[in-house]
Amino acid sequence: MESDLGKAVVNAPFTVSELLSNWKAAILTCNLPKESRMDGISKWIILTRACVFSMTVTSGLIGGLLAGTAKTEPIGWLYFALSVIGITIAHAANNLINDYFDFEAGVDGSDNYARARYAPHPIISGLVTKAHLRNVILALNVIDGAIMVYLTAMRGLPVLFFALAGLFISVFYVAPPIRLKKIGLGELGVVLVWGPLMIGGTYFVTVGEIPLWVMIASLPYAFLVGTVLMGKHIDKAPQDKPMKTHTLPVLLGDKNALRLNQIVSVLFYVAIIGLVIAGNMTPWMLVVVFSIPMLITTLKRYSEPKPAEMAESPLYYVGVAFYFTRAAGFWLMVGLLLNLVLPVSFIQSLLATPR
Repeated sequence: MESDLGKAVVNAPFTVSELLSNWKAAILTCNLPKESRMDGISKWIILTRACVFSMTVTSGLIGGLLAGTAKTEPIGWLYFALSVIGITIAHAANNLINDYFDFEAGVDGSDNYARARYAPHPIISGLVTKAHLRNVILALNVIDGAIMVYLTAMRGLPVLFFALAGLFISVFYVAPPIRLKKIGLGELGVVLVWGPLMIGGTYFVTVGEIPLWVMIASLPYAFLVGTVLMGKHIDKAPQDKPMKTHTLPVLLGDKNALRLNQIVSVLFYVAIIGLVIAGNMTPWMLVVVFSIPMLITTLKRYSEPKPAEMAESPLYYVGVAFYFTRAAGFWLMVGLLLNLVLPVSFIQSLLATPR
């Protein structure tokens, strides 16, 4: 009787509240509570690791908001929207590609490896087969390819450079023969993708040009995204080192890698202030100082040894780096949005004494 009842519960239709609860948990944590049933949408939210897509959407929004303040006309908001959709799909494909090639190379071949402990691995978990995963990766890249062709037709050949450069880094981050992650170049690849390629590329498709200062302005946030990957690799270093996966933390050592993350986190504010002083960014950008409380928490976490109870956690340093990057990116977007809605020049004109 209990067995039949259990089967009835498993096969029962999902309620709306159950689905919403699942989707919320999946988006926030890339996982579901143990007592939850897996629905189809939650499965792909988890397998594509959509919980970290906020960094990609933030890069796209930064590019679009920077373009929105440009003097160039016309502003192609449709192209901007397609660009953000395209880079988000590319991020999903990139995560699946990483899982596929790491599994093929034997890096993710165990339930005890860090990747399989913080969220279900597509293949190891049994949620999809290798063939199914390949098909999904192909489908996502076909969709992205269609967006790329359309934007290239509308904005010109530079779109191909941004898209194909991102695809190259995405694929060869883990794929042979280059495997950027294994030779200490994975972190640099992430900075290039989430900065000049995503922010710069979105800016370009929105207004049809890309001044040098925009490429420079794309770097502060991109380096913060790099600290997230660095945190992840610090957490995984004990397992990566024996496998000869020479991520930057493996090459530098945990202490130096944590110090580098501290320096980069502080330099984010220095860079924003410098861009404001140089006149490339509006004074509204100084609202990023509201993320300093999270910076202090992050610097403290980097300065302290891992608690004994967290020694095996694959999410200790990457977690705090992600939350800090999310906070700093949020206030960066607030500053850009304020300048778009209420430019400093407009405020100055209101305060000017009539002659």
